[in-house]
Amino acid sequence: MIKDLKKYTYMIILGAKYIKIFKNIYNSKFFPTTTKYKKLSHERQNYSNKVLKYLNISVKTIGELPERDKMVYAINHRSLLDIIVMEHIFSQKNKNGTWIAKQELFDAFYGEFFKNSGCVSVDLESKRGLVSFFKTIKKLLSKIDDLNIYIFPEGERNKKDELLPFQSGAEKIAKTNNLDIVMVYIDDKLEKVYKKSPFSKTKEVKVYISKPIKPDNLEENYHKFVEDIKK
Repeated sequence: MIKDLKKYTYMIILGAKYIKIFKNIYNSKFFPTTTKYKKLSHERQNYSNKVLKYLNISVKTIGELPERDKMVYAINHRSLLDIIVMEHIFSQKNKNGTWIAKQELFDAFYGEFFKNSGCVSVDLESKRGLVSFFKTIKKLLSKIDDLNIYIFPEGERNKKDELLPFQSGAEKIAKTNNLDIVMVYIDDKLEKVYKKSPFSKTKEVKVYISKPIKPDNLEENYHKFVEDIKK
């Protein structure tokens, strides 16, 4: 109980600190769009590295991030800790990117974090919202030469062992903007990992990274990617 209380207190205080940092960058009239997104990516990575250090979680990657940018990263999703683990990985290559998040996350109690940290919201229930979303992505990619797109193609947190059916967003973004896709598989249930943290002995999480692929048949290719990992 005391361990959990300390953990939640740490996360709340650190999150509040970084929301202020994000707001100062996101609302600045002095930074151009390119600079804003690079700074926001850098600060998200700083935040994530601090969280993992506090929780005593290390990350082992199997496969490497591509050197080139303007990629769609398709990642499985079981916990909010997934974003933190991925930002840690992106920090090792100083990647610049934006997360795609459902509108409901922007409206939640931690919505300020998403609103100001460079994420792009999507309203899956609104046709007008979807049109606006794809226009926003295209505009950002046209302005920022090294922007990567981070997305959970399952569309929601998965509490099952098997993958959920993929939504079409990742593939559509890649096809519309002529981007390759990097498949990423986090081989752990990070919701359970987070609940057991912080660890006295370092907990290692494995993350598998594919080589870039063309956006056709993403769901089929992703299932094959995971099957090969499990062999």
